Amino acid sequence: MARGRFAASVPVHVTLKVIGGLPSFRREAVARVVRAAIAAGGHRGDFRVVHFSVLGDHLHFVVEAAGAVALARGMQGLTIRLARRLNVLLGRRGKLFAQRYHARPLRTPTEVRNAIRYVLLNARHHGAARGAVLSRGWLDPYSSALWFDGWKAAVRADTPWLRALAKAGCPTAAPRTWLLKEGWRRGGGLIGVDEVPGPAQPSA
Repeated sequence: MARGRFAASVPVHVTLKVIGGLPSFRREAVARVVRAAIAAGGHRGDFRVVHFSVLGDHLHFVVEAAGAVALARGMQGLTIRLARRLNVLLGRRGKLFAQRYHARPLRTPTEVRNAIRYVLLNARHHGAARGAVLSRGWLDPYSSALWFDGWKAAVRADTPWLRALAKAGCPTAAPRTWLLKEGWRRGGGLIGVDEVPGPAQPSA
C-alpha cells in the first residue's frame, strides 16, 4: 500500500488482490456483491468510489479520499464489507484478500485519464493478452463502464444486461475533484470504448 501523503484533490487508483485457489470473480453474482458494497459505503464525505472493475483475481477502484487516513479507513470498511458478503456467497470463511491494497495517487490529468481508461477497459486488456476478440462497442458488465460519461461515442443500452444494470442504478459516487470531473480530459480527451489499455499501465 502506498503510504505517502496526498491532497484531497488527488484521486487514487486502488488495486485489491484476492487469495489464490478461489474461482474467478468474473461473474454476475460477485459483481452484484461489489456493486452493493460500493453503494453501501463508497459515498462518504471523505471517501468515494468513482470507478471500479472486477477481474478474475483482483478488483480495481478509482477513488477520492480526504487524505491517506480517510483512504485507509474507507478501504478498510469497503474491504470488510466485501469479504463478509463474498465469503457468504462463496460458502467459505477466513481471509479473502491476499494482501493490503495497493494505492497510487493520480496527480496529473494524464495519470487520471490513463487510470480511468485502464480500470474501465481492463477486461479488454486481459482479453487481448489471451487473444480474445471482443465485439465493437462492448462494455464490461463487471465494471462501472455503463455509468461513465466520458466515452467518445454514446454507449448503447439495448441489451438485456445493460437495461437491467441501468434500471438498478449507478452504485458509484459522482466525482467531486476537478481531476475526476473534467481535468482528466486534458490528458488526452474522451476515451474510446474499443481502446485496449497497454500492459504498462499502473497496478495491473
